[in-house]
Amino acid sequence: MGEDPERASLSAEAMPETPRRTSMLLRLLEEQSPAARVLRARPPVDRPVEEAVRFPFLAIVGQTEMKLALVLALINPAIGGVLLMGARGTGKTTAVRGLLDLLPPVERSLCPYGCEPEAAYTLGFHAVCKDCARKLGQGEPITAPDRMRLIELPLNARLEDVIGGIDEQAAVEGKVRIRRGLLAQADQNVLYVDEVNLLDPEIANAILDAAALGRYTVRRGPLAATYRARLILIASMNPEEGALRPQIHDRFGLRVVVRGLSDPQDRLEVYRRVRLFRSNPYALVAQWASETAAAAAEIMEARQRLPRVTIPPELEQEAIGWIHRLGIESSRAEVALLEAARAYAAADGREVVTLEDLQAVAPMALRQRRSAFIAAFIAQQEKEDREILDIIYNRHRRSNRRRKAG
Repeated sequence: MGEDPERASLSAEAMPETPRRTSMLLRLLEEQSPAARVLRARPPVDRPVEEAVRFPFLAIVGQTEMKLALVLALINPAIGGVLLMGARGTGKTTAVRGLLDLLPPVERSLCPYGCEPEAAYTLGFHAVCKDCARKLGQGEPITAPDRMRLIELPLNARLEDVIGGIDEQAAVEGKVRIRRGLLAQADQNVLYVDEVNLLDPEIANAILDAAALGRYTVRRGPLAATYRARLILIASMNPEEGALRPQIHDRFGLRVVVRGLSDPQDRLEVYRRVRLFRSNPYALVAQWASETAAAAAEIMEARQRLPRVTIPPELEQEAIGWIHRLGIESSRAEVALLEAARAYAAADGREVVTLEDLQAVAPMALRQRRSAFIAAFIAQQEKEDREILDIIYNRHRRSNRRRKAG
């Protein structure tokens, strides 16, 4: 870890040769060549806009680090989300939208109040509504499997759209109630924020606080409602359009610098796949269908394996040592690093983290966490503290000497 993490990259071109992975998922993420053949697909028949075909996630050429970071966030939401930084046209939004075909199923509450069995088992039946308490008492389920969704924050979203506000339709009918916002809809889903550096500060703070706590409260006059917001936050930005506030920047667990492809053959392959997708998107989707299905299955298995993944104490100390030597102040660094390493091990089909796992995710977890301003500020404060202590204790010693002399 002697190199600067801000310049480190996990791209296939820059990384040294790694041992063969036991996991098909990690091999698919590192795959550079196209599938063996292109299958013909039937033309669409009156297909609604919502079912528009998406560019396959695994068909993105190169960009191994970006794809790895997004998959690790799906496996372990405790990582704290992903921030993609790069020039326009480097595939950031395409990659995020392509995740839709890889999203795993989750247990979702069937209750309009969002009651979950864990609340009843942990806090008692008073923690759920009467209807759910009755169902649990009779052995009936109050949750059901449902596929995780991708929620995109609209560019023109208002604060009330994000957190919720007074239900205008109910107000017309003479009723007063709070309407759920996008954050509540994103519970147990993926929330994608494009151009996060241009987001209104109020909206950015609301999203980050809710993502960190897993819930938020809306107050409108005498009304108040608390909603769950256990979401996976993914954001992208173009640094040319403006910097990101340090407070927002620190909240993201993994940071990926998305660069344009340097290999001319890779760039040519991008053109060929884009051309195929524009002329017949179903052909490209069919070409990558088996790989996509295999990756989705392995992501689901990795999520199930994750609770059993452990980190040896000596590796925990090694990770903390890296952070200390890099001079990183934020404690979010070790959370992101260690949780990402657990996700990496789970993706590779293992239940014990290795040093190689830590090394694979460290650049993403540690880059751009050091602050020259904070370092200078702390150095200046330490200097001032030494001057204060020197004056205090020297004066005390001089007074003692005068008393003894008298």
